[in-house]
Amino acid sequence: MSKRTLAILAAFGATLIYALNHTIAKGVMPTHVKPFAFIFLRVTGAAILFWLISFFGPKEKIEKSDYLRMFFAALLGMVINMLAFFKGLQLSTPINSAVLVTISPIVIVILSALFLSEKVTLNKGLGIFLGLVGALASILFGAELRQDAPNIPLGNFLMIVNATAYGSYLVVAKKLVTKYHPFTFMKWLFTIAVVINFPITIGEFMEIQWATMPLWAYGVILFVILGTTFCTYLFNIYAMTQLRASTIGAFIYLQPVLGILFAIAVGKDQLTLVKVLAGCCVLVGVYLASKKPKPNP
Repeated sequence: MSKRTLAILAAFGATLIYALNHTIAKGVMPTHVKPFAFIFLRVTGAAILFWLISFFGPKEKIEKSDYLRMFFAALLGMVINMLAFFKGLQLSTPINSAVLVTISPIVIVILSALFLSEKVTLNKGLGIFLGLVGALASILFGAELRQDAPNIPLGNFLMIVNATAYGSYLVVAKKLVTKYHPFTFMKWLFTIAVVINFPITIGEFMEIQWATMPLWAYGVILFVILGTTFCTYLFNIYAMTQLRASTIGAFIYLQPVLGILFAIAVGKDQLTLVKVLAGCCVLVGVYLASKKPKPNP
């Protein structure tokens, strides 16, 4: 099997794990594990795993000039992003979360235009508009009467906060990613995130009833720590070494499709007209916003 084929399988594996996570993680919230308790487990578990694997990488020290950028990268990518996602997932539905988390490329385009003076073309402008229309539609008109989704509009809003924080994290972390080895970067990022998240998440973590928790719930926790947090990052890193960024970026359109199919297949969600229309607006918007213009001959 060629390296390119392995890289495509790795990118698909990461996408599949992310897609399944919307339904699987929601299955234990908030009965067995509350959202912020999940973040405590996820961030702490990932920090331990990345410290262990870092012994196989080069020994590097973070330069003092990068401390502040590292702090904001952790704050955006491993604190605001994760807290908003899991709280939003508890309040909303798997299909809504699978669609709304894909607006990160639109956020990156907006931030690049504001802070990096990148030109916003007509296609990108239309993409931003359609993406925002779809996101707003899901907040304003996406309410349903569901016991497992107590506040869908607020949950959808938090999903947008999650995608905005993640897009901002990618912009802030770009310089660090190229400067440090991935193992060095991630072990320190998650270590900082543990410290920031601790006072926010420790309360719900202490409420977990480990003795009465069913075995399948332990499996979900392991899936989130090992799969959604650790393996997906390693899969994406390998894919980035073998594939073009445009090829990897194409997988973002596959995530909501897989997430929706899985949620419907296991009976955890259902499609509505608002979800379909809002989802189409978001995905078309993401496509237009992230599409590179053809170079002039």
